[in-house]
Amino acid sequence: MSRTVGIKEVARAAGVSVGTVSNVINRPAVVAEETRLRVQSAIERLGYVRSEAARHLRAGRSRIIALLVLDMANPFFVDVAAGAERAARAAGLGVMLCNSAQSPAEEAEYLALFAEQRVRGVLITPAGTTGENLTAFQRHGIPYVSVDRVAPSAEGCSVSVDDLRGAGLAVRHLLESGHRDLAHVTGPVRLSQCRDRRTGATRALRGSGARLRHIEGSRMDVATGRDAGARLLGMSPRPTAVFCANDLLALGVLQALYAAGVSVPEEIALVGYDDIEFAAAAAVPLTSVRQPAYRMGRAAADLLIEETGEAAADHTHQRIVLQPELVVRASTLPRG
Repeated sequence: MSRTVGIKEVARAAGVSVGTVSNVINRPAVVAEETRLRVQSAIERLGYVRSEAARHLRAGRSRIIALLVLDMANPFFVDVAAGAERAARAAGLGVMLCNSAQSPAEEAEYLALFAEQRVRGVLITPAGTTGENLTAFQRHGIPYVSVDRVAPSAEGCSVSVDDLRGAGLAVRHLLESGHRDLAHVTGPVRLSQCRDRRTGATRALRGSGARLRHIEGSRMDVATGRDAGARLLGMSPRPTAVFCANDLLALGVLQALYAAGVSVPEEIALVGYDDIEFAAAAAVPLTSVRQPAYRMGRAAADLLIEETGEAAADHTHQRIVLQPELVVRASTLPRG
């Protein structure tokens, strides 16, 4: 098995002290040329690579930001990660991307790992509802920013989207198209995103005389959407319009309706949320509520970089709330 070559082996091979090797690596100008060349030759011959992690841990400062998302299979979080990575790269930092799989237990394990690795800071979309994991994590003194979740300003920064408004945009669009019997398909309402979108949808119906039936699934993926679609098909009477808490759920519902021969939007109109790339490319292009995912990731990383950088003493926690936008496509049509 191959093993890592250490600085002591380089020093032994070059016939110098460990301190001299360190100077060649970090302050070559203070080392005599002959000695410097001998050490550099030993480094190349042995294949020595210095440990950036060890160097920054000794300095008490890591160059790695951790990003913990709910579901890496969701393109929304891919866009969030892309925005965070661009901001980190511009600051000379790297991003460690992890997936909690919507599990509070896995979230706790990753937070413990981040503390062990002494990451510079954490960007997190929390999977837990009690905040217990983040409360425990705070004792390590590592800053974090909540992404796609509003955090109390006293606890840290957050960057989110106004989900109450986004859900309202979707439901009012369906009402204006003439629908009065609607269904809402969501993931677990323990997640604040699902809870806010459900609340926003309910509020938008006030005074309309329309009905809204709820279908809650255990996850926010295509398979859960297909199961919800099967439940929709069994309703009597069937709703004429469906609002889904994200696009993956909507794509699953669309698959179930298509397989059953139910036409969209002629028989059932369909609205998603996030406006991922696949929404526009679906067999019936989806109307969706667009979230600025890339901008969300970049803004969150910028806040974390500011809080952990040279200007940290002047940093104040911020809660940035971005605005959603309704993108209308073929899956919804006005009814006569």
